[in-house]
Amino acid sequence: MGKLQVLPSQIANMIAAGEVVGRPASVVKELMENSLDAGATQVTVAVTDAGRTLIRVIDNGSGMDSADAQLCFERHATSKIAEASDLEHILTFGFRGEALASIAAVAQITLKTRRPQDETATQVEIGSYGEMSVSECAAPVGTSIAVRNLFYNTPARRKFLKSDNVEFRHIVDEFTHVALTRPDVAFTLTHNGRDIHVLKAAKSLKYRIQDLLGAGITGELVDVEINTSLVSVSGFIGRPEDARKTLGNQYFFVNGRYFRSPYFHKAVMNAYAEMVPDGVTPSYFLYLSVDPSAVDVNISPTKTEIKFEEDSVIFQTLFAGIRETLGRNSFGASIDFDTEGAVEMPQISRSFSEYKNSEIAPSVDFDPSYNPFDPAPDSGYVPDFGSGPAPSGGSYDTRKFVSGGDNYGALFEEKTVQASKSMIVAGGKYVLTPVASGVLLVHVRRALTRILYEKMLRALQAESPVGRISLFPVEVQVGAAHVPTFVEYASILESLGFDIVPFSTDSVSVNAMPEGWDSDEMSVRDTVAELLQILEEEGAHSSLPQMMQSALAQRFARTGAARYQPLKSPSEAQQLLDELFATSNADLTPSGQRITSIVGAEEIEKRFS
Repeated sequence: MGKLQVLPSQIANMIAAGEVVGRPASVVKELMENSLDAGATQVTVAVTDAGRTLIRVIDNGSGMDSADAQLCFERHATSKIAEASDLEHILTFGFRGEALASIAAVAQITLKTRRPQDETATQVEIGSYGEMSVSECAAPVGTSIAVRNLFYNTPARRKFLKSDNVEFRHIVDEFTHVALTRPDVAFTLTHNGRDIHVLKAAKSLKYRIQDLLGAGITGELVDVEINTSLVSVSGFIGRPEDARKTLGNQYFFVNGRYFRSPYFHKAVMNAYAEMVPDGVTPSYFLYLSVDPSAVDVNISPTKTEIKFEEDSVIFQTLFAGIRETLGRNSFGASIDFDTEGAVEMPQISRSFSEYKNSEIAPSVDFDPSYNPFDPAPDSGYVPDFGSGPAPSGGSYDTRKFVSGGDNYGALFEEKTVQASKSMIVAGGKYVLTPVASGVLLVHVRRALTRILYEKMLRALQAESPVGRISLFPVEVQVGAAHVPTFVEYASILESLGFDIVPFSTDSVSVNAMPEGWDSDEMSVRDTVAELLQILEEEGAHSSLPQMMQSALAQRFARTGAARYQPLKSPSEAQQLLDELFATSNADLTPSGQRITSIVGAEEIEKRFS
């Protein structure tokens, strides 16, 4: 007898379910799309425990009769495809049999459905072992599907689900994708009995964006309208000055379906070239319409990756159309081939100086009474840089400060120096101080990164919480999908000096910041965006507590150093150096960048030869 065998249908369905049902959000997406295909004008999504315990989707669509209600759980049961050529002209999202057969293989399902012409509804229940029971019941017109105990029979897959906050964030993302395709439909999302989104049918797409993502986003948008024989593009793009450091509010849709495309994203970013600083991303909501036969929407089981027949032409169309729109709205130069020889005035956004180096010469803080050739008074500050522990002992092993293998010996003069007269602060960015072999240069931002890293690592290890300063509360809109992140990591943020609490379903209130961080409203908003990115990225990718603590400390330290107020005086520089040399490694940042450098006397002499 051969080794091959045909799998039982139940096992085959469980394997196939992996292509459709990756996490609770996959179920929400499939069921919402089915509701829209059924002509629903009202769709309600209710989830419990981020979908692990219950996902219920209720619509007022066309409903099904008893025969279809049973048949929809069979694989490949559909009313939309009769022959192969129909595959090239599908404009609907999906069909109930594709999703329900897969979901029924890994969950317990109760379906209630009724057509307008029927007096009673049909109830179909799928039990733990795939058995089906059918009965009549009372229910309104439409369909209600309850999915319970997702992955109950595949514990390995259930074990690999992320935290409730992460899984719920994915659910909100999928809900948002569907809601943005149909502003004419009312949608509701609740989690553990709490309303997250209650969206009425909107008069236009812009109203739907406002209801879903907040009124602030709509003020940043301008209309886009591009029409060619191959593709039509409509929607909105963000103003360059409102581009943000963190990804968010970037959406592509084709023929009413959400999709992801790094390739088309590059076309958008190229259109914004020289109008936004490096590292920031503008918002966009772009709706493409193409011939269905020129699109393959089924190359990915999740259907968010789409293949276009003429993707390079669409790329050029997006680039040219968005560039022209930005120029027409005075955000940059429009595409005009009749302006040869004209002087192009660059458009600089209000946040440009934050990211680009200023060409203005840095100011240098110095003490005009300081004479480097006068011996310092004996009563001055005497830093002790011998060997031994720091900071309490105030002694350090200076032999570790080497460059290129050369030992530069003691960093400071072996004579008494007065602290306030031995430091020069250049532009708030560098500290210069004399040492025996020349001049010691200290990179302030990198020094702060090392100092903050060790402070925050101790705080995360519950050894020494970071101090904080109270603020007049600043409300920051982060989106309903991200509010739970601040709840999940509240203890970490508190230990690092932040006081950030939920304010509403889609915003948080910032009540305190770590000492030394910029606390104006704009800086606070930027910091919250950066915190959100750090927490979600590191929290998702770090499995070991020690690794996560180190990764979080590094990310927070870099963010904090960038947000720290610049040095203003030699005394502040002295304090910085004291704290730097009290760390475990004053030479390098946690990522290996050099903090200190010595310019030797010979090198200085060469500059005057």
